[in-house]
Amino acid sequence: MKKLIECVPNFSEGRNLEVIRQITAEIEKVKGVKLLDVDPGASTNRTVVTFVGTPEEVCEAAFQCVKKAQQLIDMRQHKGDHPRFGATDVCPLVPVSGISMEETVVYARRLAERIGKELHIPVYCYENAAFEEKRRNLANCRQGEYEALKERMESAEWKPCFGPCRYDDQVAKSGATAVSAREFLVAVNYNLNTTSTRRANAIAFDVREKGRPKREGNPITGKIIKDEHGEPVMLPGTLKATKAIGWYIKEYGIAQVSMNLTNISVTPLHVAFEEVCRCAGKRGLRVSGCEIVGLIPKKVLIDAAKFYLRKQQRSLGISEEEMVKIAIKSMGLDDLKPFNPQEKVIEYLIAADEKEDLLVDMSCTAFANETASESPAPGGGSISAYLGALGAALGTMVANLSAHKPGWDERWEEFSVWAEKGETLKNDLLYLVDEDTRSFNRIMNAFGLPKKNEEEKAIRSQAIQDATRYAIEVPFKTMQKAFEVFEICEAMVDSGNPNSVSDAGVGALCARSAVLGAFLNVKINASSLKDKTFADNILAEAEKLQQAAQEKEQAILNKVHRVIEG
Repeated sequence: MKKLIECVPNFSEGRNLEVIRQITAEIEKVKGVKLLDVDPGASTNRTVVTFVGTPEEVCEAAFQCVKKAQQLIDMRQHKGDHPRFGATDVCPLVPVSGISMEETVVYARRLAERIGKELHIPVYCYENAAFEEKRRNLANCRQGEYEALKERMESAEWKPCFGPCRYDDQVAKSGATAVSAREFLVAVNYNLNTTSTRRANAIAFDVREKGRPKREGNPITGKIIKDEHGEPVMLPGTLKATKAIGWYIKEYGIAQVSMNLTNISVTPLHVAFEEVCRCAGKRGLRVSGCEIVGLIPKKVLIDAAKFYLRKQQRSLGISEEEMVKIAIKSMGLDDLKPFNPQEKVIEYLIAADEKEDLLVDMSCTAFANETASESPAPGGGSISAYLGALGAALGTMVANLSAHKPGWDERWEEFSVWAEKGETLKNDLLYLVDEDTRSFNRIMNAFGLPKKNEEEKAIRSQAIQDATRYAIEVPFKTMQKAFEVFEICEAMVDSGNPNSVSDAGVGALCARSAVLGAFLNVKINASSLKDKTFADNILAEAEKLQQAAQEKEQAILNKVHRVIEG
């Protein structure tokens, strides 16, 4: 698996678009890196940039944009609503795929050292890259912000991890930079129906993990209680792995609770949203929606959609696209401005860069026309997989209709489980539509290899055999997946909405055709395979499946007719 990491630097400039453009241009110069998102904020005077790529290239791009920010941003002139202490305020690295957190820490510390040494910028390593526990928390490293930097960096306790320890004119201009290796951090602002920063802060203190100082008597104006070390005694908030403050956003004319979710496995976005809503309600306020800053993993939206569907006692067996829509509307992600998941979800942005033309993305007419053309692909294997997908879709439809049937409210979860199974099968079979065509193309490419000498002939022969074996495995997988569709269709005939029993029957017909059609592809490709042991074994298994499919289809159809006939 290709190693990918994400970098999410925050620059202390959110108003001068030309400065922002020059900084992000440095990222785009580095090959192997994709700039995913640039999110400037005028009130915060801060821009969150997100890019992804292979580790070495991401670190190079990070260094170059930190260098450019040092040249263009003067922290002595900076004002904004967000805590900050440097031109490049933070520069976290996030493992995306094929790389561990431990490996990412090595890259983060290496980047921090280079920034400190070559750019003469004081650097603090935080979160997983921290060298001591108290520096794991960014708020500790950035305490007092830019205005307290001179005193803190020259102290023994808070001297930088890398870079200069003396405050000079160059440091005064650049400020400090915090570098980390961390999990996905979701930055979100909750929109309140008030202009009161004090009330927004009160909600932030209610929920954030750190909480608020304990006071004598009046919880707002009373004297802060301190421990034996002179530190304030804190009353923890209700949400773990969160940081939050309240502020007023002039461009929107509202106060917000601004929150960082530092571990979405501990506190998912939808849980935080519900808790902020609850705490706002206790104070006579309302959350009208929330604003995602930067990018989010797809999991954030899918988990939220499932949560809200369960609250509504609705089936979870729906498409990913519908899931995303439900999450957006449930949390008001489009409250202040349109929320486009293709621009905000990291997986979608990466996929868009690598997107290929897929058969399953065609219209029904275009797919039929392509099949009818003189091109040998898509052929019977792809059509079989598509028939299986249609069968799964019909079974899922009946499950969803049954979950919503009036008078069956107490059974919604029973049908939701079936719908989820069907949705998964449908997606697996849709993948196999294009995978079958890829397997055919793989054989054609193998036949196109050179054969001028014995070595080339041997390589070509082996490539043909490898491709042929794969062209057997793909339709066999289609057979297995299509056979699983029977279980859903039969369950819907037995216990689903009787008004839709014919749809479940058609689903079974599609599943049977998919199994038998894919069997023909297994059989014809197995005849060309030299490994007869493998071919004989898989043909024997395929024969059992196609016989069982015909029996299962007939049994389900008999049930369908009995229900229709009463």
